[in-house]
Amino acid sequence: MKWIVLTIIVSLVVYTYLTLHFRKTAPAFRPYEDLKSRVNTRRLLSAGFQRIALAAQRPADPAAFDSSTTSIAAPGGVPAELRDTLVDPPLLPLEISRVTAAPAVSALLAYPIQFACTLPDNHRQLAGAELYVKDGALYVVPAFEHLNGELLARTRESIVLLTVPAGALKPGRYEATLIGERASRTWTVQVR
Repeated sequence: MKWIVLTIIVSLVVYTYLTLHFRKTAPAFRPYEDLKSRVNTRRLLSAGFQRIALAAQRPADPAAFDSSTTSIAAPGGVPAELRDTLVDPPLLPLEISRVTAAPAVSALLAYPIQFACTLPDNHRQLAGAELYVKDGALYVVPAFEHLNGELLARTRESIVLLTVPAGALKPGRYEATLIGERASRTWTVQVR
C-alpha cells in the first residue's frame, strides 16, 4: 500500500511541476471571437482602413481643455464604406450632442476628444472606442454594450473622454467624424 501512495505523490509532484513550467501564459484560444477578429482585421486592411483602439472613460468632472474647434452636425450611422467592412455593427449612442476637441495637435502628443451623447435607454454602458483612419478621414466609433439583468445606468446622458494615443496619427489635415446612430458630429483637425 505504501508503494501506491508513494507513486501517487511522486506523480502529483511531477505533474504539478510540468504543468506550471510549460503552461501557456497567453489567454486561451476562443474560436468564435478570435476568428471573427481576424476576419474583421483582414477586411479593414483590404479596404484601406487602419484601426486604432482608443482609451475610453467616463470622467467624474468634465475636462475643460482648449476647444476652439467647431463641430457641426452630420448624418448618423456608420458610413457605408466602413459598415461594409465590419463583421458586426457596433452598438452606437443614439446621438452625439457636443464635441470638445482641439483643432490642432502635435503628432507626438495624445489627442483627447470629449463628447456628450444620448443613449436610447438605460440598459447600455461604455465598452470602448475605435478610430478608423483612411485617406484623411477619421471615423471615431464609440462602442456601448448592453447591461444584463436588472442593472441600469443612472442616466441616458453620458459624457465620454476618448484619448487617441501619441504617435497614432501621421501629420496632415483630417476630417474627423464622431459617429452616433441618428446624429453624428464632424470637425477638422490638423496634426503637426
